[in-house]
Amino acid sequence: MELSRREFINRMGLAAGGYGLAGILPNMLTAGNVDQRKFTFELSLAQFSFASELFSGNMSMFDFPQRAVNEFGINTLEYVSGFFNNKHLDPVFMKELKSICNDLGAKNHLIMVDAENIASLDPAIRKKAVEGHYSWIDAAKYLDCDAIRVNFGDTMAALTGKAEEGTPEEVAKAAADGYNSLLEYAEKAEIHVIVENHFGYSTDPDWLIGILSQVPSSFKGLLPDFGNFCLERSKPDGADLKSLINTTCLREYDRYEGVKKMMPYSKGVSAKTHRFDAEGNDLDTDFFKMFELIKASGWSGGYVGIEYEGGLMRDLGGDQSYLPNDQGILATKKLLEKVLAELG
Repeated sequence: MELSRREFINRMGLAAGGYGLAGILPNMLTAGNVDQRKFTFELSLAQFSFASELFSGNMSMFDFPQRAVNEFGINTLEYVSGFFNNKHLDPVFMKELKSICNDLGAKNHLIMVDAENIASLDPAIRKKAVEGHYSWIDAAKYLDCDAIRVNFGDTMAALTGKAEEGTPEEVAKAAADGYNSLLEYAEKAEIHVIVENHFGYSTDPDWLIGILSQVPSSFKGLLPDFGNFCLERSKPDGADLKSLINTTCLREYDRYEGVKKMMPYSKGVSAKTHRFDAEGNDLDTDFFKMFELIKASGWSGGYVGIEYEGGLMRDLGGDQSYLPNDQGILATKKLLEKVLAELG
């Protein structure tokens, strides 16, 4: 199946503006609060690992918690805002989702929110974007999540290959303002608002850290993602999803150095994978090297989210060399368990 770029964006819930961690939680310890004799982490499962099945309609929102628990033995969940299709505003839908999770003994941990741009240079647009995130904080609170993840930049522009609307300095200033405003609301709900290295300027951890250092709230934080350090990407050959997926990274920030720099602000880790060698190691990231850096930072006891993207490359990108979603998730889980057994 092929989707146009516009269809892809719309189905992510981005075109209309919709695509952890109270205080310092016992399970989200940071440097200075960790027993250095023991390194450990808990596994969570990112909903985007099932992106191809959710996009195609072969899987529903209600299937996600059931599959996470019953198929993979993972009971901590990370949602993506776009897959709600704005039903986070529907009390009946939300009640049913929460009931399913409660019956399974599943913990709702995080909602990855891809909404309007809280770093817009236009103050009116930025204010509207901040207020547009309030409903996601409310949804996270209702589902007993610890946090939401937000972006510093225009998600839709990033997907369509458009340049940022201002210089890094201009966007950083706007991002700090929007982030501070959003945190004021989030603090009242005791929901953390964390930022991922995702696209655009945010792929530069130095830029992200510069913004976080200006924000006083204890509910701020970062979500280091192993795979999102591409500073410059090739232009897609066409407007379809397959062309977007098949672009290549032309210039990348060193992922090990990037994660190392982000860890002092980390409220979790996103362990992104795509494909594996015969021994089960990820071909893009040396997980043992990466987690040695994470361990050395003093971070321990938090959630490491499994985010397998190879299924998207296989099912919607047309490359059958990638594992299906279920096999890729299991391979990532097995690799993380091996890492923990060696480093824990």
